[in-house]
Amino acid sequence: MSETQTFAPVAGGICAPQGFAAAGVHCGIRHNHEKPDLALIKADVRCAGAACYTTNKVYGAPITVDREHLADGYAQAILVNSGNANTCAPGGLELARATCELTAQALGIQAADVLPSSTGVIGQPMSLEPFAAGIPAAAARLSATAAGSSAAATAIMTTDTHPKEYAVEFTLGGKTCRLGAIAKGSGMIHPNMATMLLFLTTDAAVPPAVLQAALSAVVPATFNQISVDGDTSTNDTVILLASGLAGNAPLAENTPDYDTFVAALTAVAEHMCRELAGDGEGATKLLECTVTGAPDLATARAVSRSVIHSTLFKAAMFGADANWGRVLCAIGYTPGDFDISRTAVRLKSKAGEVFVCENAALHPYSEEEAAKVLAEPEIEILIDLGSGTAAAKAWGCDLTYEYVKINGDYRT
Repeated sequence: MSETQTFAPVAGGICAPQGFAAAGVHCGIRHNHEKPDLALIKADVRCAGAACYTTNKVYGAPITVDREHLADGYAQAILVNSGNANTCAPGGLELARATCELTAQALGIQAADVLPSSTGVIGQPMSLEPFAAGIPAAAARLSATAAGSSAAATAIMTTDTHPKEYAVEFTLGGKTCRLGAIAKGSGMIHPNMATMLLFLTTDAAVPPAVLQAALSAVVPATFNQISVDGDTSTNDTVILLASGLAGNAPLAENTPDYDTFVAALTAVAEHMCRELAGDGEGATKLLECTVTGAPDLATARAVSRSVIHSTLFKAAMFGADANWGRVLCAIGYTPGDFDISRTAVRLKSKAGEVFVCENAALHPYSEEEAAKVLAEPEIEILIDLGSGTAAAKAWGCDLTYEYVKINGDYRT
């Protein structure tokens, strides 16, 4: 990657790249008519496609269909419903395939080029009737604008408090390219090989195998490093479509342009990680844990995840309590071969920074100053293991009373 290449944010979300349009409508899956529940993303051309999915042994019917339809490496549309996960539901697989047929008819494409996705309550039956009405309505509203992206981002929300979308611009081989994303995810977030629901589009020319390699390289360092509540969803899906309309030469691995593309994808992914973690159910604070000085990358990632995943630590952050012992505890039960006695911990925010632990022991600090630091909405946990040069980040949120309230009556 060029040392001077930057990834400037641009408006438009998934519609920022050339060749993509999107829409969101209410079709009747949700009882609340004020909430859109069906999103449609359509490309002007068949796109190279790549995806990563949940590793939960229980997974949604749409994932089975996505794997079938992406077997050739190409797709042209994504259909997403919210309000029902289409998981462990009677006739779920048949329904997922039928929605692809309806989408193909509405768009004039092949059913095998449609990728379905669902999010919502598990184990509930779902009728094809809302799709029969909603898909043509969404197709009629497709728009290659920022409004189209926002409509789709809103339609895929469940307990999210706001739509999540982002896009950047960069250069490959002298051609201007764009990469955009929308996502949903607020609870049931503790992915492994994927994340909640997240859809990416790019106008860069990237062959399917290269696109999959890029996505598979980025997911472990980003989406796999988020934890809101420790529950891995049955429907976690990341899909990336590349239209190739930017006109760059098709990318090949181990080239400067490939490195630039991976860096752009990482930049978008990290931004979405922060959006997703910060909007955790009931959350009041975004937590970002950075581990340095680890003996290897696996250990750095594991330690940062352990801290972010610690229920005790998350609760302490809600209370603005600099209980660094909970950080050390989480580090201590992390698998890996490292000497914890060299560990240092700092807590940082816009209000300042406090050095709370040195060589795995108390470093004198002001509780009053620490409380000010931890009262901010974004908190950094900086951990130096003092055992090597590897580093990693993880993202999460605090654990609040509101999380229990939301999940205590989720189905109502």
